[in-house]
Order: sequence, then structure tokens, then C-alpha cells
Amino acid sequence: MKFHHRPTEALHWWEDGKILGGRDVTAGGTWLASNRQGRVAFVTNVRELTSLSAVFAKSRGDLPVRFLQTHKTPLEFAEEIAKEADQYNGFNLLIADLSSMNMVYVTNRPKHGSCYVTSVPPGIHVLSNASLDTPWPKAQRLEHGFRDSLNQYGDGELPVNEMVDKLMGNTIKDDHSKLPQIYPPEFEYQLSSVFVDAVSVKGRYGTRSTSALAVKASGEVFFYEKHLENDVWIEHTETYLIEKNEK
Repeated sequence: MKFHHRPTEALHWWEDGKILGGRDVTAGGTWLASNRQGRVAFVTNVRELTSLSAVFAKSRGDLPVRFLQTHKTPLEFAEEIAKEADQYNGFNLLIADLSSMNMVYVTNRPKHGSCYVTSVPPGIHVLSNASLDTPWPKAQRLEHGFRDSLNQYGDGELPVNEMVDKLMGNTIKDDHSKLPQIYPPEFEYQLSSVFVDAVSVKGRYGTRSTSALAVKASGEVFFYEKHLENDVWIEHTETYLIEKNEK
């Protein structure tokens, strides 16, 4: 989610042809991206009242880019980021190497300490603007909806674009008693749905794109995005094969 007035670029291969994802024009980073080597990274902000000034804080969107540009393992990169975590506002970062089936989660807003790094076990996980798998109601709705889709299609191929519309387009909001109680209640209520279209003193804020990345056992990757451009939703899909690491 971003303010609608903040300029972004839709899903595309970046100029050097090595990174696939959307891009934040203001800071140059991304929220979700991948590369041909089977690496994937995405970041979310942590909902909090206080933050570092933009003058002093490093851009969180640069974290996925740095991972995609390095040859370090997810754990090695996570440990590197942990050493500079205090230079960023609150973030959740998930980084994965699909070739080695290895995923790591990093956050600089853990319950205890200044940074938390852990491997992510196989299974279904949901990440919003709190720690990984925090049971916010909208996160639970998303998880339950995803499980229902898996049960519905079984071993068949999942219709990615239909799933994105169904799961990420959910506008159900929470009862005020179930809100995290971090922001003012009126604004937090607007943020309590999976799909967000909110108004704040800084302008229109909410969902400007939804994405899905699916990988077949053959190594074929499907990266789907639906983004808002001039109040019109535009769909785009990129496909590619993960390149084998030749040693």
C-alpha cells in the first residue's frame, strides 16, 4: 500500500534486464521483485506511530534490490542487514532462493531486541504490517481464503489472476474491537480490509497493485500483476525460466 500520489512503475524488467518487479520512482527501490537465478524478495512496512525522518532513514525498498543483486545466501544477507537494521524505519523482509528452497525472514521490530532473523519453514504464511504470521483478522481471512482455493483446485493448476481478484480484492473490514489500536481508530478501520482504499490528511492511500508469483516444478515462473493507472486496473504477466547455477 502506498499514497496514490507517490510515483511508481508497474511490473517490468529493469534496464539491466536482471530484476523483474515494480519500482518506487521516488526512492528507486521495490516492494516485490525476482530474478532469473530464482531469487525473490519483498518488504512491508511495520505499522508504528514513530519513525525516523526520511532525511536520515535508509529506504526500505532498497533491501529487496540489494538481495537480488548479491550472491549471498538468504541467511548471509539477512545477517548483514541485521547489523544495520537501526538505520531503517520498521520493516518486514522476506528473501528466498527458490533453487535451494531456502527462505529467511528479517524484521527490525521484533518483540524483543533490535532485530530478528529466522528461517521460514515450509507451509502457508501470511505477512501484513506486523510480524510474520501475526493473526490480524485480515491476515486470517487471507490465509483461510488461500487454503480454500488450494482445496478447491487440488492438484490442478491454480488460476492465478482469479485468485488475486478473489483474495486480494476482499474489502471486508474488522469490528473496531479487533483493530490493532496503533493508529487512530477511524483510519485503522479503513486499513482493516485486505484491499485498502483509504483517505488520510496526506491524501488517498491504499492498494495500488496486487501481485502473485507462482513457480512450477519445472522452474517456470509466472509473475502476475494488476496495477492501477489513471483509475483503470491493468493486468500484466511475465514468464521466465529459472537459470541453473553452473558451478
